[in-house]
Amino acid sequence: MIKAGIIGATGYAGSELVRLLLGHKETEIVWYGSRSYVDKRYADIYQNFFKLVDAKCMDDNMEALADEADVIFTATPQGLCASLINEGILSRAKVIDLSADFRIKDVKKYEAWYGIPHKAPQYIEEAVYGLCEINREEIKKARLVANPGCYPTCSTLSIYPLLKEDMIDSSTIIIDAKSGTSGAGRGAKVDNLFCEVNENIKAYGVASHRHTPEIEDQLGYVCGQEVLINFTPHLVPMNRGILVTAYASLKKEVSYEEVKAAYDKYYEKETFVRVLDRDVCPQTKWVEGSNYVDVNFKIDPRTKRIIMMGAMDNLVKGAAGQAVQNMNLLFGLKETEGLLQIPMVP
Repeated sequence: MIKAGIIGATGYAGSELVRLLLGHKETEIVWYGSRSYVDKRYADIYQNFFKLVDAKCMDDNMEALADEADVIFTATPQGLCASLINEGILSRAKVIDLSADFRIKDVKKYEAWYGIPHKAPQYIEEAVYGLCEINREEIKKARLVANPGCYPTCSTLSIYPLLKEDMIDSSTIIIDAKSGTSGAGRGAKVDNLFCEVNENIKAYGVASHRHTPEIEDQLGYVCGQEVLINFTPHLVPMNRGILVTAYASLKKEVSYEEVKAAYDKYYEKETFVRVLDRDVCPQTKWVEGSNYVDVNFKIDPRTKRIIMMGAMDNLVKGAAGQAVQNMNLLFGLKETEGLLQIPMVP
């Protein structure tokens, strides 16, 4: 059995990790870390785990945790993992960080976008970006995995085949994205109150959202050159889900069959990326509660552009599910273990 510890177990992503790992045949949770709820029963915080989890919350002592766990998940705010990690910890346990601390390779870029100094820049180059469908082989050999952000996961997977096949002009990419409110975390914020969110939709982080450089970096690696995008996220009144609608100019006239072949080339054998049938647009309700990403496209010959679409659950494939997928790769398990939940409808 793989012994897993979670720091930040009482956030939304942390509780989703608990839910998925409890259903994982090869894993035992040995540490429910939460600085805010030390010594409080985990099931008293999340009653859905009543009679399923008897453990009490522990602190974020990563040194002690590394002696007990084979893998450590850090579902924490930016900066915490980098402030705690060291060579001793990495020599004893694998670390999968769900924050942005090790996603961006340029330290100055990270510090500029996140507004905090990086506490462990010596590990940035070593960290592997944990987008399993693209970096699978590198992940298998890693000690430290930077679990991707939710918007970057959906955006990159939606765009990747066409950028990789040089079908689109990387300088023309525009990404419009929508997310459910759980993407903002469990902390109390006025903007997330029911009366603020219900019957409302709004753009936020316009031209300044922190996932922008992460998306640009990943798309840049795909095409081998710097990519600058317009990325605009929106908050919608639902619990879960991300919908990405991305636009780009085509480099040449293409047929539906040519574009579909590009998507199939990269995703036909991927369990968790589903390329939908012609003219079927992705919807968040068809992936809710699952690790699946639904993608599709629409060619617009009138404007010589293409619309690339993706939908996924921000807490599963966008956070905890992808982290478990990374764990499976790190320990040589079947990649789908613990992750084949059928999407919930309604």
